[in-house]
Amino acid sequence: MTSRILIMGLPGAGKTTLAAELSTQFYNAGYTSMWFNADDIRKQFNDWDFSKEGRMRQALRMRYLADDARADFAICDFVAPLQEMRDAFDAQWTIWVDTVTESSYKDTDTIFEKPALCHFRVTEKDSKKWAAQIALTITDSSR
Repeated sequence: MTSRILIMGLPGAGKTTLAAELSTQFYNAGYTSMWFNADDIRKQFNDWDFSKEGRMRQALRMRYLADDARADFAICDFVAPLQEMRDAFDAQWTIWVDTVTESSYKDTDTIFEKPALCHFRVTEKDSKKWAAQIALTITDSSR
């Protein structure tokens, strides 16, 4: 069964960089992963609706793609600004990339709810360090 990993945070926080490095860490440890980037998925579906409904549709779309992944881990990086979107994605692992306090998208900054709970809170832009720690914790718990 594929484990869903949500990498969330404000635009520009480093979600995509961390996702790429986490995918590499899993590969190096002998695990398979599929990585779904929100911008790539929006482009694939030609869906650039950032209303609440559009963001929820994107969270559900990411969930469905992760559920269909044929890998040990499905890594999904997207803003997921509201708790209801995080709940809809229903990750086994949640990573909050908390490295910026504002982005160039004021509407997103305004609605972004800091998560009450997450498995990992990334507080500095050092993707190699964080990805190594996160991958080790996740793979150790999946054995």
